[in-house]
Amino acid sequence: MSSASSSQLPAPSEGESTTANDNARPHDPGTDSAGPARSRLSLQLDKRSLHFSVNAWVLIVALIGILPLATQQLQYKGYRLSLLGTTCTTGYALFALYGLPGAGNTQAVQVWCHHVTSSKDFIPFMYCLMFVTSKLHFKLVLVPVICWALEHVARFLRRHFTNSSLYRAYLEPLCTWVETNTTAVNFLCANAEILLGFLLILSLFSKKRNAMQTFMYWQLLKLMYHSPFTAGYHRAIWLKIGRTVNPYIHSYTPFLHDPINAGIRWWFSRKLICSWGKA
Repeated sequence: MSSASSSQLPAPSEGESTTANDNARPHDPGTDSAGPARSRLSLQLDKRSLHFSVNAWVLIVALIGILPLATQQLQYKGYRLSLLGTTCTTGYALFALYGLPGAGNTQAVQVWCHHVTSSKDFIPFMYCLMFVTSKLHFKLVLVPVICWALEHVARFLRRHFTNSSLYRAYLEPLCTWVETNTTAVNFLCANAEILLGFLLILSLFSKKRNAMQTFMYWQLLKLMYHSPFTAGYHRAIWLKIGRTVNPYIHSYTPFLHDPINAGIRWWFSRKLICSWGKA
C-alpha cells in the first residue's frame, strides 16, 4: 500500500514548473542595466527631436520673415519669432551643458564664464539676444539664423529619416547639398555677420541709432574672429577686405592710419568686455 500511494503522488502543475524553472535559471545582471540604458537613450532622442522641431520651426518663420511673400506685419513677426526661437534653443543648450555658476565663488564664476564663452552655442545666443531686443530691423540679421537652423535640420534628417520615402523624394537633395557645402554656408553666414557690423555703424547716423548695441556687436565680431568655430571664415574675409581697402586708404586718406592702427591693436587684443573670457 505504501508503495502504491507513493507512486500515485500528484504531478506538479504547469505554472509551478515554470516558476521553479525561473527560480532555478541564473540571474542575468545585464537585464537590469538594459532598462535604464534604454530609457536614457529614448530621453536623449526625445531631446534631439525637440531641438530639431524647434529649429525646423525657426527655419520656417525665418524664411517668412526674410522673403517678400507675406505682409509686412507677418514678416516682422517671423523676424522676431525666429530670433526668439534661436535664443531659447541656444540658451537651453548652454544651460544643459554648463548649468549655473556656483554662488559666492569668484574663481568658479570666471571658470564658468570661460567655458560658456568658448562653446559653440554662445555666439548664436548672444547674436540673437542682441537683435531680438533691438528696435532695428535688418532682414540681413536672419541670414545667419537661417544658416544655423538649416544646417541642424539637414544633419538631423540625414541621420534619422533616411528610410522615409518623403525624405528621399523631396528633402534628400537639399540636405545632401547642405552637408557637402558646409564651408560655403559658413562663409555666407560670416559675410552677413561682418556686413551687419558695418550697417550698424551706418545706423548711428539715423534716428534709430544705438551706440551701445553697435559697440557690443563689434565685441561679438571680435569674438567671432578669435573663436575656433568661426575664426577660419572671418579671418579669410577680413584679409580680403584689408587687401581691397588698404591701397585706397594709403592713397587717398593717409590721415586715417593712426585711428585704424589703434582699432587694429584693439581688435587683436584678447581682452573682451564684460568678462566674456578669452576667445
